[in-house]
Amino acid sequence: YYMDVKSAELTKYAANAMLATRISFMNELANLADLVGADIEAVRQGIGSDSRIGYGFLYSGTGYGGSCFPKDVSALSKTAKEHGRDLKILDAVEAVNELQKYILVEKIEKRFGADLTGMKFALWGLAFKPNTDDMREAPSRVIIQELVKRGAQVVAHDPVAMPEAGHCLELDFKGNPEGLKQVSMTDDPMSTLDGADALIIVTEWKAFRSPDFDQVMQKLKRPIIFDGRNLYEPASMQELGIEYYGIGRHN
Repeated sequence: YYMDVKSAELTKYAANAMLATRISFMNELANLADLVGADIEAVRQGIGSDSRIGYGFLYSGTGYGGSCFPKDVSALSKTAKEHGRDLKILDAVEAVNELQKYILVEKIEKRFGADLTGMKFALWGLAFKPNTDDMREAPSRVIIQELVKRGAQVVAHDPVAMPEAGHCLELDFKGNPEGLKQVSMTDDPMSTLDGADALIIVTEWKAFRSPDFDQVMQKLKRPIIFDGRNLYEPASMQELGIEYYGIGRHN
């Protein structure tokens, strides 16, 4: 396509803003599904089958991160304000995404209470998405800070992002060096589970999709999984005897 420069720039921002909008929209629906007892996966299949909508970027989770989506949504909103306009939909997309980064913490707090002192959580996935070490705006950073704030210990694993995550967490805990001591990382995902009260999945790495669930259950203090990417089927987890919390998922 050939177009003038301003239209080309707006096209680039608009594409990422549209994808971000689909993600925030599905996250809001997933949170509603949790409240009314619906299954967001069934909803995704249903609306995705409409050719006008399609299946792309209709997955619920812990919110988007990285550089492109947050930056481009914010840039469009700021540009509009500079011209005396408010982009209310994109402002809402951004607000929903920030809140969604706390959704797993809310589920954990609902299950265990607000005081998590003495508890240990295994966390799989640090990067904002798989196949990258990008920690910019990663939901894992919010989740770790909130768990530590409540007194918990966190043992994390990511296939490639741990070095970058270490630098980012040092910045996040710059004013709380004691809090940083409650966070550790390990090269083996299974070793994060040793004596942990629950497993938290934040990034949908392929390596996390088919773990040895017998080993997972043996290593965890109690068989509880908080799945921020809906990697597993609730019915299958129930059959295994695992207490499972997805995002908008129900049997």
